[in-house]
Amino acid sequence: MSDASKGLSLYNTLTRAKDDFVPIDPLNVRMYVCGPTVYDFAHIGNARPVIVFDVLFRLLRHLYGGSHVTYVRNITDVDDKINARALRDFGDEISSGKLSLNEAIRRVTEKTADQYHKDVATLGCLEPTVEPRATEFVEPRADGKADMITLIERLIERGHAYVAAGEVLFDTASMPDYGQLSKRNLDEQQAGVRIAVDAHKKNPGDFVLWKLSSPEEPGWDSPWGRGRPGWHIECSAMSAAYLGEVFDIHGGGLDLIFPHHENEIAQSRCAHGTDVMANIWMHNGFLQVEGQKMSKSLGNFYSIHELLETETFGGRKWPGEVLRLAMLMTHYREPIDFSVRKLEEAENTLRKWKRAADLAPEVAPQLPAEVVEALSDDLATYAAFQRLTQLAGEALDAGGGDNAAAASLKAALAFLGFDVGAAKVDEAAIARAIARRLELIAAKNWAEADRIRDELLAQGVQLKDGKDPVTGERITTWEVRR
Repeated sequence: MSDASKGLSLYNTLTRAKDDFVPIDPLNVRMYVCGPTVYDFAHIGNARPVIVFDVLFRLLRHLYGGSHVTYVRNITDVDDKINARALRDFGDEISSGKLSLNEAIRRVTEKTADQYHKDVATLGCLEPTVEPRATEFVEPRADGKADMITLIERLIERGHAYVAAGEVLFDTASMPDYGQLSKRNLDEQQAGVRIAVDAHKKNPGDFVLWKLSSPEEPGWDSPWGRGRPGWHIECSAMSAAYLGEVFDIHGGGLDLIFPHHENEIAQSRCAHGTDVMANIWMHNGFLQVEGQKMSKSLGNFYSIHELLETETFGGRKWPGEVLRLAMLMTHYREPIDFSVRKLEEAENTLRKWKRAADLAPEVAPQLPAEVVEALSDDLATYAAFQRLTQLAGEALDAGGGDNAAAASLKAALAFLGFDVGAAKVDEAAIARAIARRLELIAAKNWAEADRIRDELLAQGVQLKDGKDPVTGERITTWEVRR
């Protein structure tokens, strides 16, 4: 096990402070992150938590050893949209007994889940240790792992849930400190004040644990009738199944703090009788596109797959590691403006780093301590990247031979999830830059034309201006300088 006493600190949404990370068990560090609902391809907003918590996973593995970290990221395949499609596409097979409900749902979600796995792999993300599917944790299991129905039964037995109008609801008033994560005061949520109350609810903030399914809807048999689980109970069951009643870190997007994570905490603590569900709660910031909130109505809603495989954003396809770096250039807790300019900046930076890393000798490199220290300060990727840029400059100045800076840079890039093979030359990008520079020269915009030339040179691409021997027109050729 690596020396884990180097001062890892993480911002804890629960305490609203940066807390020192002290694992419950250093030999089994446990983290849960809410995964995708696989009724459609994952969008770029979904990419951010995957990348952020992949970096944390890598850091924890480095500090505590790969075999001592358990990372659980679920797949939500229980959703009314998914259920409706399963019934639509496989209703006859389900009713005739040829397919079980789980099998039908799995067929519906198979394509989107497979695409999700391909997308996040292209973004340089490691596979989680365990990736449970919600449908596998609805009913009591043969292996005895936690399940949703049993958790709901326990909540009813302990006076934290009740049955009304065919639903099982969590009784928020039964938990005196409900709202600690989001800092919402339950007294402010009284009937007739701010929240409309369904007639069958005791309190306006009570939420669904189980709802009945009509004959036309998919469902599972339960003590309260044939139905399906509410959204929040899924993660309580799956996290308990693999990480226990209390674990180290729970992560997800800022939008999940309320109601999802708040209600996860309520269910888990009340079902298990614990003071906390997870010791540290981490949330990444929101993402907007070119200065606007991402939405289909604005036409700026992009899936990861579209950015990787089509020319819908900025008129070109983008490499996965460029998307990865662009996401990490902004601190994970800050909002990020996802733009073509940011992607171009990430691409240029990555190209320079790789050109420098190519100079590394064939030795086992040492991961730079400064990079580990930066990431150990609440994943301060910007500070880590400043060190990478310094190493790149040192490596390029040193050139060939025993290039320690290049070796350290190469180790850091691999650690952060970037491909450390030979730097690839994007000939199409160079051609576009040259064409733009020629336009600027024709317009006598010498300063901007020089900027493009210098930028390409920093990436290891040297331009050579000349004249066409036939037409006499200016032409520009280029070569890679190593």
